[in-house]
Amino acid sequence: MHYSGSVYRPPSEAYSLIVQCTLGCSHNKCAFCIMYKDKKFSINPLEQVLADLAEARSMYRRIERIFLADGDALILPMDYLLEVLDFIRRYFPECERVSAYASTKAILRKTDAELKLLRERGLAMVYIGLETGNEALLAKYDKGVTVEQIVAHTLRAKAAGMITSVTAINGMGGKELSETHAIDTAAALSRIKPDYIAMLTLRVYTGTPLHEWIERGELTMLSPQELAAENRILLAHIDSEGSVFRSNHASNYLPLKGTLNRDREALIEQIDRALAGEVRFRRAVELGL
Repeated sequence: MHYSGSVYRPPSEAYSLIVQCTLGCSHNKCAFCIMYKDKKFSINPLEQVLADLAEARSMYRRIERIFLADGDALILPMDYLLEVLDFIRRYFPECERVSAYASTKAILRKTDAELKLLRERGLAMVYIGLETGNEALLAKYDKGVTVEQIVAHTLRAKAAGMITSVTAINGMGGKELSETHAIDTAAALSRIKPDYIAMLTLRVYTGTPLHEWIERGELTMLSPQELAAENRILLAHIDSEGSVFRSNHASNYLPLKGTLNRDREALIEQIDRALAGEVRFRRAVELGL
């Protein structure tokens, strides 16, 4: 198998076969992110990807999930994606799910018919970064798209039959815009009603614009208790019936999981107990900070 540089995948793809179709991220400008700074975006030769899949087939008796890496495999041309998906369908009949990260720009470049065709040929799930529902914050972090675009094109992926997992980042507005970030993000998620909502926590890396903002005092990071209070505001304002809610990533100080809207009050109660000192927050050392 060919792998170049650091390889990232969603937590739910921990036991998936990871196949590196692209190197890096087609955008790679987000002010908080360092994931793909070690590589320039490029497309791996199709022959190499098919050879990697063939090698995996010879090594493993069962492969039930396959994740197409790196940061934005959906940006690939249709003929490339269809060849990969057809190969998987032919040689991995036991495969239950093929998934990939999908930027809003990548979805935008696909027609409704193309999205539906990708789903029919096996692309079952896409991971989409909302990060925040606040337009000003999204522009500040240089996400490259608007909230309206993210909502509209995630809904197009849903309409094509794809499972959608949407991420948002707790703490992205700092202390200065914590409540606004929470309420606006809840509003965007309520419009999308994704199958999965994954809450991450803002982390700061040296060399990023985010780090410079904090050094200059433009943004104040939230404490674990303040992050929990922000999550409480989001949950109090969200209406996303049927969405599986997860705030149990390695970056989260207070793990939460449930299904909306059914478990919303129970999730809020868990936050309240933590804020009252009855539930322990993870320590920074436990998060690798």
